[in-house]
Order: sequence, then structure tokens, then C-alpha cells
Amino acid sequence: MTETLLVIDDNEAVGTALEILFAMEGMRVLTATGPDEGLAVLDDQAVDLVIQDMNFTADTTSGEEGRALFEAIRDRDPDLPVILFTAWTDLETAVALVKAGAADYMAKPWDDERLVTTARNLLALRENALERHRLEEARNASRRRLADRYDLCGIVYESDTMQELLATACQVAGADVPVLITGPNGAGKEKVAEIIQANSAVAEGPFVRVNMGALPADLVESELFGADAGAFTGVARARPGRFEVADSGTLFLDEIGNLPLASQAKLLRVLQTGEFERLGSSQTRRASVRIISATNADLAAAVADGRFREDLYYRLNVIELAVPALAERMDDVLPLARYFAGPDRTLRADAERALLAHDWPGNVRELANRIQRACVLSADTEIGADSLGLERASTSPPKHVVPTARAEAGREAIVEALHRHGGTVARAARDLGLSRQALYRRMDKYGIPRDPV
Repeated sequence: MTETLLVIDDNEAVGTALEILFAMEGMRVLTATGPDEGLAVLDDQAVDLVIQDMNFTADTTSGEEGRALFEAIRDRDPDLPVILFTAWTDLETAVALVKAGAADYMAKPWDDERLVTTARNLLALRENALERHRLEEARNASRRRLADRYDLCGIVYESDTMQELLATACQVAGADVPVLITGPNGAGKEKVAEIIQANSAVAEGPFVRVNMGALPADLVESELFGADAGAFTGVARARPGRFEVADSGTLFLDEIGNLPLASQAKLLRVLQTGEFERLGSSQTRRASVRIISATNADLAAAVADGRFREDLYYRLNVIELAVPALAERMDDVLPLARYFAGPDRTLRADAERALLAHDWPGNVRELANRIQRACVLSADTEIGADSLGLERASTSPPKHVVPTARAEAGREAIVEALHRHGGTVARAARDLGLSRQALYRRMDKYGIPRDPV
């Protein structure tokens, strides 16, 4: 695409000279001899860069005409880069305008090489900014489409990682297959299960949750399958199990990795046949239940160690959804923090910095607790870093994050990793020990284009 420059200068010779100079660089140059004409061009055509003089009336050297023109340009396009042509008499005004947002200033007569280099750098920065804006618009549109089409159960997120996960969760929700949700404690596995249930064919049915980690081993079967009166001490009357209660709905088995081996065989039978018996009963019962399970354990390793049945693992793991740790989706930290704080509380800048600097080994649950603590301790509506208590929290890396020397590397290491992987950001991020979003943030910080390198 050919870049278009607009030169606004009352000296026609300047416009002609710059038109020739930039034409040799493959750029298109439009010219105007005064502010009104220049603004009319901006209203009529797409322009990527403006080079403007500071004075347009004979014997005028204050630079006020240039200031007024610059402000008018900014009103039309706050992000349009503007280079100011100055004389020594209006240098002070030009410097003030640079502080106000002008891209650069240059004295006449100008240096061709410096002017071309400056223009190219500004055009590259503008293109990168426009591309980021286009990507952000596309991401926002994708989020809106997902929210319009599915019930997201009020989940709060900003990261692309969660967007991809939720899109997949909503897609598989309508399929009558078991789903295994994996991820560290406190990352939001139960919320993902709620979203799957809410968008399933049995959304109107019951949604029954069972925390397998909280059940004593000798009570697991009675909880899942029920018990007849007198089945064991303390059971005075028949009690239905969670499978019966969840009939025609969804049963969410949290911390499924804690299920004892003896109970695993019975669970497998129910998943295969839909049939089970209450404890103390020989009557076979049936239930049609959608199974969603979750675990923070490595079930594949548990299978290898003989602690989890392989056939049950594959029965549960028809679809696996991996919820990333909060440290791997830092874009979600501040939106979640603001949500937990509520509409009557705001985060001070130092609090935001502290939240983004923390590694969140306890994930979303820890973040919610920290904000709740801050709301209790804050005397006013603003939450500061001192009320978060993060300076006393562990700063050791969470177990799911493997720190590397490369992860701490700067611009040079990032550029090398991108070159090494042909510009593929996901592969470069893995090489550096970063999440993709973390790498994008560092690329933006160091001014590295997101385009493939």
C-alpha cells in the first residue's frame, strides 16, 4: 500500500521539493499552501502523515498559526502523526506542540535523509498502531458475537486465551459427550462447567455439583448412587444419589482425581450403561445424565501410576478443556479485580501495578480474596496497593509456570526468538517461557511489530 503524505506550507517550492523527495521513496505527496486548504484535503482524502509549517502569513513568526492548524488536525484525527517545520523564532511553540502530541519537529532547511527516516519510522509506528486497533476491533467483535449467541454466565475476562477456551466450551456444550476440565485450583473450572451446562441440550434440567475431594472414601458411593434404608448405620430412610437427582440434567464431578479406585469401576459402569444400584438395594435404576468432570491433577500420570483407571480416563476425557492459570492470562487480572471490587470502588494506579506484578499462585480465587480484603481495609472508595497485602504474599513462581532466563530477556532475545520461529508468536512465546499475551505485551513495550519477522 502506498503511503500518502500531506505537506501544508505556504511556499509552493517546499511542496514541490518534498513531492520529488518522497516520490523517490515510493510515497504519494499531497500539497496545500494554507491551513484551510490543508484541512479540506484531510476531510476529503485518507492521509498517513502530515508535514506542516508553523507560519503562513507574511512577516509572521509567532508560530500561532501552526499551533491552531495542529490543534485542528488533532481534532480530526488524534493519532495522525504530524511533523512540524520550524524556524528559530517559533521553536518554543514547536517544542510545546511536541509535548502536546506532535510527532517531531524539524528546522528549515531540512536534512533530506533525516526527514525521510523520521517519516518512515512514524509511518511504521502508525501502521502498527492501526493493525493493533484492527486486531482489537476483531477481538471485540468476536467477544460480542460469542456473548450474543451463548449464555456466558457472567464470566469476566479480557484475554484471547480465555476467549478461545470459551468459544470451544460453547461449541462442545451442545454435544452430548463427557467433558474433562483441567487446570490449577482457583482458575475457574467450575465457571466453565456452568457455561457448558447453560448452553447444553439439558440446560433446563438440574445442574448438580459434587466435590469429590471433600467426600470421605466410604461415603462416595452412597453420595453418587444413593442408599436404601438400613444400608448402613445412620440411614433411616431411602436416599437418592446425585445421579438420580441429576437425571435429565448435568452432573459436575469436581476433583475427579480423588475418586477411589473401587468407586471408579462403578462410575465407569454408569457412564457406559446409565445403570446403577443404590447401596443396600438390588434394584437397577437408570439415569440420563451429562457428565462434566474437573481436576487439577495430572490424570494421565495417575493412569500410568495405577491410581486411575485408564478406561475411565478415556471415557471422561472425550473433550478436554484446559483452563490456564491466571499468571498465563494477565490481561484478565484488572477486569476481574474491578469486578470483585464492585461499582463503588476504584483501583489506584499503584494497586493496578501491584496486581500486575504479582504471580497469582492462588489464581482467580486468590485475586478475589485479595480484593475482598482490600475492600474491608480501605477507608475510602479507592483501593491502594497497601491494602492488598501483596508485599507479604509469596513471590515464588507458581508451580504451573517454569521460569527461564529467556523469560526475563529483553528486546534482543524476543527478536531472535521471533526470527528463529519464522515470526510465529505462539512458538516464540513457548521458547521464551511466556504466554502468547505476555509476549505481545513485551513486543508492544519494545516497539516490535506484531507482523511476522
